[in-house]
Amino acid sequence: MDTNGQRSYNLETGEGLMACPRCDALHIEEELTAGETARCIRCGTVLANPRGGAFLQLIALAFTTMVLMVGAVFFPFLEISRMGFGNATSLFGVALSFADGVLLPLVLAVLLMIVGLPVLRSFLLLYTLVPLAQGRPARRHAATAFRLSEHLRPWSMAEIFVIGTSVALVKVAGLASVHLGPAFWAFCALIFVNIASRGFMCQTTIWDAIEDSGVRTDGREMVETPKPDIST
Repeated sequence: MDTNGQRSYNLETGEGLMACPRCDALHIEEELTAGETARCIRCGTVLANPRGGAFLQLIALAFTTMVLMVGAVFFPFLEISRMGFGNATSLFGVALSFADGVLLPLVLAVLLMIVGLPVLRSFLLLYTLVPLAQGRPARRHAATAFRLSEHLRPWSMAEIFVIGTSVALVKVAGLASVHLGPAFWAFCALIFVNIASRGFMCQTTIWDAIEDSGVRTDGREMVETPKPDIST
């Protein structure tokens, strides 16, 4: 705040300003209370939408994601039966069956995208949010962890995996009897968990909480003031 009680900002460092992620319009950052919404004056994109108790809800959803992923990997994914013969398998069993084949890199890539990234994102969110929800200062690398979790968001492809599997099962159903296992429904539940997490997520609120705890977020505070030229 300046001496007149108005919100101050710095165009050189960006302090006190907020940019729209869609159209890059600059706005003066204001403190919002739970339930208030800040929208871009140019395109209407939601800039901030803090919710009461959102940190605890995000932590619970992150734990839920980890539990669902454990079930999705080790529980039977589907069972195929024909003429009295049947076989059930899990994602872990599929990975083991291709462990010595030429498809091993593809299997590892699929497991990384489908299982590894959601688990990693959940861990990064827990690392960032648990101290903040407890009213303690953020951890040292909280800004880096949260930034990485946001970068990984588009690469979490559990929804794509479920859609692709459903299309494949429609074709296989004409050749044999297909029974969906607990792992398939765990992936379906994971889709709704991700939707709920996106609904409670307010990146601006999390960044503000990290900054308020004294953790540097982007290095803008390291901008040095040009030194005067004293040479003659």
